[in-house]
Amino acid sequence: MSLDTDASSSNTPNLFGSRRSRLFVGRRGLAASSISTVLLVGAIVLILFVAPGGAVFRYYFFNFHDMRIAWDGHSSQGISALSRSLFTNVWMFLVSEVLVLFFGLTIAWVRISHTPVLFPVRTLVTVYTDVFRGVPLLIVVYLVGDGVPALKLGFISNQSPAIYGVVALTLTYSAYVSEVLRAGINSVPHGQLLAARSLGLTPTSTMRRVVLPQAVRTVIPPLLNDFVSLQKDTALVSVLGVIEIANAGQISASTLFNGSGLVAAALFFLALTIPMTRLTDHLIERDRSRRLAGS
Repeated sequence: MSLDTDASSSNTPNLFGSRRSRLFVGRRGLAASSISTVLLVGAIVLILFVAPGGAVFRYYFFNFHDMRIAWDGHSSQGISALSRSLFTNVWMFLVSEVLVLFFGLTIAWVRISHTPVLFPVRTLVTVYTDVFRGVPLLIVVYLVGDGVPALKLGFISNQSPAIYGVVALTLTYSAYVSEVLRAGINSVPHGQLLAARSLGLTPTSTMRRVVLPQAVRTVIPPLLNDFVSLQKDTALVSVLGVIEIANAGQISASTLFNGSGLVAAALFFLALTIPMTRLTDHLIERDRSRRLAGS
């Protein structure tokens, strides 16, 4: 009895000591990160105010009066409002995202299929994937935006530049996303397929009920990274004359001879992409914790 009491009493201080040490290490890490952040931000601010051209730089890029003009727009000066142009980026991104998921999954399914009748289609989508992953998106935007109207195909050639921009984004990102989804599907253990077949599931049911749920859970972080890039790349559609937020900021800069409108546009891109980036980090960390839970 005394031995057990001694053992328990000897273990108790160690537990409390370990907890105290963890709290101390955590607080010390928080303090160190806070200090380093303050020093970094302070150094940037100091450079902006101490540098010989700091005043000119601040006036050109951080003029809040010109930011307000760019945000609200000025019809008499031909300045498009960033607040209205932002919705162009948002709807192009949302429509492209849905189309990319649909076509990316279709292309991935065709590429992993072994049906002989799909061999020509499989060859075609393989060439498609290689081409659109290799050609820069900006060139694709030019080719679609200028080439499709030149074909004079009636309704197809009479769409707005924003529609052609969505088509270009979908063509390029479907190739990337299809490879991500194909990698996720191939990562599912073959034993899962054999188990599904032994239960009498058809190949379609196996894909829908067994393979895709596991594959999607694995590839969600890289998919979100692709969609962050897709949101930013909607700015490239401005080369077709679409007044989206980056183009509106450029018009403001060329009219007011001040780049604060471009900085305002960049801030709104950050407001859109940072939440998606943090969500991606959270999902990656949660998936890592689940994988390491048993180790």
